[in-house]
Amino acid sequence: MPQLEIGSTLPDVVFGPISRTVLALYAGASGDHDPVHIDIDFARDAGHPDVFAHGMLSFGVLSRLVTQWCGPQRLRSLGVRFLAITHVHDVITCTGTVSELFEEGGADYAKIQLAVTTHDGRRTLTGEAVVALGRPGYPLSGGGQVRGASASRPVRRTDRGGRQRSPTLPP
Repeated sequence: MPQLEIGSTLPDVVFGPISRTVLALYAGASGDHDPVHIDIDFARDAGHPDVFAHGMLSFGVLSRLVTQWCGPQRLRSLGVRFLAITHVHDVITCTGTVSELFEEGGADYAKIQLAVTTHDGRRTLTGEAVVALGRPGYPLSGGGQVRGASASRPVRRTDRGGRQRSPTLPP
């Protein structure tokens, strides 16, 4: 199995296409009923060609990238910067790359650079997560696969139990 190292990538999460139905369901689930996301006339009056996705919808899908990989209980921090609008009909791809491995207080951590990109190449979010890795050689159960690492040493992974699904994300 490959060892987690700087430059390793998490398995991508692809979501979409974003539909009006997804936006309406997300508005109901999140309580964010801003009409710019669900009312085309309001969006046009505000200068947009159409409604567009809630930024937190993309943020939720991006968080799923990390939690499917390591489990929610290993997530120590997650922050993003919103860069561009995600339009109706966009398909988004969430990616993560390990940028730093460090030890603090006897525990191992990974810093992961994150991005959300649309099918036409627009980057809509960037961010960073820090996850606890635990003890060396302790396997992840949340998928835990990495790409682009050396296959000569055991993987440093952490075990996790429970569900990996956020109640605010559409299936």
